[in-house]
Amino acid sequence: MGETQERERVLSHFSRRYLDCNPKVMPSEDAVHTLTCALMLLNTDLHGQNIGKRMSCTQFIGNLEGLNDGQDFSKDLLKALYNSIKNQKLQWTLDEEELRKSFSELGDSLCESNTSRSMKRVGSSGKPLSDETEPSGTLLYKNGFLVRKVHADSDGKRTPRGKRGWKTFYAILKGLILYLQKGEYRPDKQLSDEDLKNAVSIHHSLAMKASDYSKRPNVFYLRTADWRVYLFQAPNAEQMQSWITRINTVAAMFSAPPFPAAIGSQKKFSRPLLPGTTSKLTEEEQVRSHETRFRAISTELAELRSFPPDRKVKGRELEEYRQRDEYLDFEKTRYGTYVMLLRAKIRSGEDDLSVFESQLLEDNGLQRAHSSPTLQDSSQASLASSTRDGGNSSKASGCSGTKPRQEGQRHSYRQAVKK
Repeated sequence: MGETQERERVLSHFSRRYLDCNPKVMPSEDAVHTLTCALMLLNTDLHGQNIGKRMSCTQFIGNLEGLNDGQDFSKDLLKALYNSIKNQKLQWTLDEEELRKSFSELGDSLCESNTSRSMKRVGSSGKPLSDETEPSGTLLYKNGFLVRKVHADSDGKRTPRGKRGWKTFYAILKGLILYLQKGEYRPDKQLSDEDLKNAVSIHHSLAMKASDYSKRPNVFYLRTADWRVYLFQAPNAEQMQSWITRINTVAAMFSAPPFPAAIGSQKKFSRPLLPGTTSKLTEEEQVRSHETRFRAISTELAELRSFPPDRKVKGRELEEYRQRDEYLDFEKTRYGTYVMLLRAKIRSGEDDLSVFESQLLEDNGLQRAHSSPTLQDSSQASLASSTRDGGNSSKASGCSGTKPRQEGQRHSYRQAVKK
């Protein structure tokens, strides 16, 4: 179906255009977008390589209850759409030239709408780039050489051995896109087909230090919104920590709030679709949104672990529990890291990420910066620890009031993908 970021961009354009052409069919652009995303998920459920029972028409209708701007979609319409997709799989097609243009524009446009935040452009040297270096509105957050290994494809499925090799790239973190180019970055250089193929969207992603990966030094891994996993080796430990901090900070600043959870009786667990668009919230609104998600996920995880499956339970039910636990555990770590970083950034008053990064890594700097009156005190130490080592602490993923896990680093390299 294409990369998540490009798919989301196409869906947003489609929703606006569809409403323009059919103003009386749907009440709003959000309603069109919600239904379109639901159809994408339905297509994946019916025709993807999923384990378990396929979604029924009744479940599909139930999942969309109340999501048509507070009303229900027409059942006849939903039945017709369900049968149409069931009988004919949706195919993703996009001209290569259009893809190149879209990715090029995306790196710029993702940040143009956020220029009011007055973020300075910074390079790998830590010094702001001049306006003459980059076009107005284009934010370059970091660049430098990285060695990459593709470790897991979408949904955490292990990448085939022949495609896991380490390759050296010149990495450019531009907006919510991490470009990986063969040659050194130049502002006037056009993106090649290979650049587009290697580009990674970091919306709703989390970078972590791969502490238990011993084959190479200074390695961190990046898990994206669709649960792809990449391993990156930096030139030294300082640059590794810098990349972790920059990626997580940018993701925290610009990842849009997730869609509302589906409503229905469907028991099968599936990770929600996370929007790839740039958040329109202010920095303070953004951190409050992350805090709300952190609390909700913490509560849900605690409730889940309060009623574990019986030891005699095997098969699909046990796998469902494991997947849900793993997802909530990871999301709690991710949102906890986002909250810590944004709160620290707001307290520092710094827009220059290089200065903010230096303050963050000062002795005791994290302890002073991570405190937040809107988060429960029991979560504070875990938030600080989560960011100090790139979100790798098992404490960051534990629930207050529940027994700590005994498996060590919960989100370490070896826990990043399904075995």
